[in-house]
Amino acid sequence: MSHNHAHTDPLRAHITARVAVLEQRLIERGAITGEQLDDVLEMFTARLGAHHGARYVARAWTDPIFKRALLDDATAVVRQYGYDLRGARNRELPFLHLEVVENTADVHNLVVCTLCSCYPIALLGPSPSWYKSIEYRARAVREPRAVLAEFGTHLEPAVQVRVWDSTADCRYLVLPRKPAGCDHLTEEQLAAIVTQACLTGTTQPIAPSPPPS
Repeated sequence: MSHNHAHTDPLRAHITARVAVLEQRLIERGAITGEQLDDVLEMFTARLGAHHGARYVARAWTDPIFKRALLDDATAVVRQYGYDLRGARNRELPFLHLEVVENTADVHNLVVCTLCSCYPIALLGPSPSWYKSIEYRARAVREPRAVLAEFGTHLEPAVQVRVWDSTADCRYLVLPRKPAGCDHLTEEQLAAIVTQACLTGTTQPIAPSPPPS
């Protein structure tokens, strides 16, 4: 598999060159095929990502029956679409448990992994650096309101904050509240306002600005 991308950053170019050499060595030794490498790249660029989790949220906002199913047994709903939550679409791999927790007017949910960085990569994409940081993992449990405020999420004192600690076997995804003024949007348009941070509970979706008249 060849790479012909131009890189102006010397460090990035150096890393790219080393990765290309490693790929070639693995192929030459029969450890992996070019097709398998291409499949891994396709997995990270197309099959994984927050756009998948956002689609579940948008549908839940528009379909009460789907929302109920997602809250009752998210694992079954996600598995129906072929995701094993380890990042592939292979039903033979071990299947993790997924819990979807809903934000309401009275409750705001926040996801963390205090031991390492367990995270539903298939639905949220690769975890951001802040999620893996020791500071976030400690403070999200100890002072969640302060952490949320640093992300720009300011909650009323009456709103309860629930912190969900991911494990090796269980992942969490937040179902955020639908912003006001979005009833006219299509499911696809709604999905576009749901970010990776919304799905962890650190931020809330923002309604798009109306087009100029």
